[in-house]
Amino acid sequence: MLDESLLDTPEALSAADRRGLLRGAAEAGARVRTAARNAVEAGVPVLTPEGRPRAVLIAGPGAAATNVADLLGTLAGAGSPVIRLAPTGVAPAAGALRWELPGWAGSVDLLLIATPDGSEPGLSLLADAAYRRGCTVVAVAPGRTPLSESVAGAHGLFVPMATAPYEQEDDENGVEVTASAPGVLWALLTPLLALLDRTGVLSAPPEALAKVADRLDQVAERCGPAVATYSNPAKTLASELAESLPVVWTEGVSAGPAGRRFAASLAELSGTPAVVAELPEALVAHSTLLAGRLAAGADPDDFFRDRVDQAPALHARVVLLRDRPTGGLTAAPAARDLALSHDTPISELEPEAGGELETLAELIAITDFAAVYLALVSGA
Repeated sequence: MLDESLLDTPEALSAADRRGLLRGAAEAGARVRTAARNAVEAGVPVLTPEGRPRAVLIAGPGAAATNVADLLGTLAGAGSPVIRLAPTGVAPAAGALRWELPGWAGSVDLLLIATPDGSEPGLSLLADAAYRRGCTVVAVAPGRTPLSESVAGAHGLFVPMATAPYEQEDDENGVEVTASAPGVLWALLTPLLALLDRTGVLSAPPEALAKVADRLDQVAERCGPAVATYSNPAKTLASELAESLPVVWTEGVSAGPAGRRFAASLAELSGTPAVVAELPEALVAHSTLLAGRLAAGADPDDFFRDRVDQAPALHARVVLLRDRPTGGLTAAPAARDLALSHDTPISELEPEAGGELETLAELIAITDFAAVYLALVSGA
C-alpha cells in the first residue's frame, strides 16, 4: 500500500531511500559536469576523426545502455544510424551476457560501449572482436576494470565513468548500482555526447552540455524532497500515479526517449508497469485500452468496494510529455479529448524553452524524480 504522507516528510523520504536514488537525482547536474571533464581529460576535444562514421554501434547491459542508445539515436537522426547491440545469454548476470557485431561491421564504423560495471567478459570479448574487424572502439565505464584493459589492448579510447564517492563505498560494501538510477544515465551519456559532437554525428558542444547541467540543477531545486507536493511537479506526478497504470504519451522527437526512459524507470525502481506510445499514433494504439476495464468509469461497483479488505482497482492515467511549443501543430487537444471521454485523468509535462538537449534533460529529470518518489512511497 502507498504511504503518500511520506512525500511531504523529507526526513522520512531520506530514511526510506536506501539506494540513494534521491541523491543521484539531485546530483545529475554535477554528474554531467564531472563526466564532461573526464571526456576532456581523456582527449575527446583533440580527436581528429576522418569524417563521420557509417554507423554507430552501442553495447552495454540493461536499462542504462538501452536509454543511452535511444537518446543518441534520436539526437543523431538519420545521418549515422545508431544501432544498439542487444545481448544474448542465459541470465542477466554480467558473466552470462554476450554481444555480437553485425556481419557488415568494419573499419568505417564506431563501437561505443557503455556500462556502469566494466567487469562483463562479453564486453571485453566484443572490444577484441571490434579491433580485429577494424572498428574504432570507445568505452565509458568505471576505471581500473577488465574492460578498460581490453579497450587499451584494442587501441581504443577509454573514458572513466563519473562516479560519486558514496557509490564507490556502496560498491565496496556490495550494494548494487541501479541501472535506471539518474546518475548512471548522465555519467554514461555525457562523454558519448561530447564524442559524437566531435565526430559530427550530432550537435552537443561544451556550452550545450553546460546548459544541460544548469537545467538539471534547476529541476533539482524545483523537485527536491524539501519542496512541498503542491509546488513540486515530480511529487505531484508521483502522487497522481499512485495505484494507477501510467499510459505515457509523448509528442515531439525529444519527448519519445524521455517517455521510454520514464516507463523503464517506473518498472525498475518501483515495480510499476507502464505503457508508452508517441502521438498521434497513440490515439489509435491505446484507444481500446482506455475504453476497457482499466478506464476510471469501468467499475461502477468500485464506490461500494470494501476499502479495507480489498485492493483498489487499477485504472489508467495518461501522462502527456511534450517538447513542442503550444502554438505549433499538435495532437494534444485530441489526446485530452480521448482521455476525458473515457473518464481517464491526464497529467501533462512540458519543458521550458531552450535547446533540444536542455528540454530533453528537463523532461528526463522531472520524470526521474517522479519515479524515485513513487518508489519510495510504495516501499519498493
